[in-house]
Amino acid sequence: MKITRITVWAVDLPLTKPYWLSGGRLKFERLDSTFVRLDTDEGICGWGEGCPWGTTYLPAHGPGIRAGIAMLAPAILGRDPRSLRSLNEVMDVQLPGHLYVKSAIDMAAWDILGKVANMPLWQLFGAHTAEPVAVNSSISTGTPDEMIALIGEASAKGYRTHSAKLGGHDIRADIARIEAITAALPSDEKVTYDINRAWTPGVAVQVLNSVAARDWIEQPCETLDQCAHVAGRVANPIMLDECLHTFQDHLDAWRLGACEGVKVKPNRVGGLTKALQIRDFGVSVGWQMHIEDLGGSALADTAAIHLAAATPQANRLASWLCHYHLSVDPVPDQGARNEGGFATPPSVPGLGVTPDPGRLGDPVAVYEVSR
Repeated sequence: MKITRITVWAVDLPLTKPYWLSGGRLKFERLDSTFVRLDTDEGICGWGEGCPWGTTYLPAHGPGIRAGIAMLAPAILGRDPRSLRSLNEVMDVQLPGHLYVKSAIDMAAWDILGKVANMPLWQLFGAHTAEPVAVNSSISTGTPDEMIALIGEASAKGYRTHSAKLGGHDIRADIARIEAITAALPSDEKVTYDINRAWTPGVAVQVLNSVAARDWIEQPCETLDQCAHVAGRVANPIMLDECLHTFQDHLDAWRLGACEGVKVKPNRVGGLTKALQIRDFGVSVGWQMHIEDLGGSALADTAAIHLAAATPQANRLASWLCHYHLSVDPVPDQGARNEGGFATPPSVPGLGVTPDPGRLGDPVAVYEVSR
């Protein structure tokens, strides 16, 4: 089997309402997603999606994905998509770094492998059954009352785990948010306070040693070393996210004792192949993990839910579904959706999501094997 064509679409994904990152320092109103289809000489195709969370969140952006695919295409065409390790090695040689560029291609190759094997991805990832995965809300930063109201809206939709965005230089404001949300949270619900790198170590230590809450604190500071400094001085469990890109980053986090858990996002780490490696390492060292993607439609969300469903329950925390923040749905009625606070991966072969090209608009690029 050989890849004969790579088709690329740029898809605009407006959010239902503006979203403010922790501390209110960054505003997001739409996402730039890249859809990829790999066609093969045996008539089997695979789909993938890469969607950074805007251009200011991490060093990744939609046009960068599409420019990177143009550079990768000559080395990928003619290769067997089922040979995932080899495919990733070729991409890494052809374009060192730029992990976010490679995720959609890797995802599409997994989709093909599942179809050839007649197995859903969750089974290829090691699960016995398609277990429902708890999903968590994402609560934009705001006043305590505003954030509590958003949590109430999410609870009404079945969410029992929430990711509340806070952080900045106003220590009193962050203490007030944590204490108000903790007091208002129903006893059967959980919250993670996601700082998105907004605290300096000094602010993190002051805030966390001033509150009674012992909930998860996600990415309190910018760097791994700063987060490790905080982890040794507070009682809260630390979850790392944005500072972890490569497997080496995860290994360093473990060696430093910087966290009790991590977020595993395929688009950030380079695709499902590398996310699977990180997931297995996390299980081996006893981490708990949120497995979800950076952004995108139900296509990207579903790929992450396949991996989450195949993760042992002791190591699996809730997964976020980006597509509920979107005002458009390029893959309606397909994939893993929130049903009473849980999402279940499809049990059909492969990824289980097949976009209608007519909904995606005209392709922005097509790369084919020379005839």
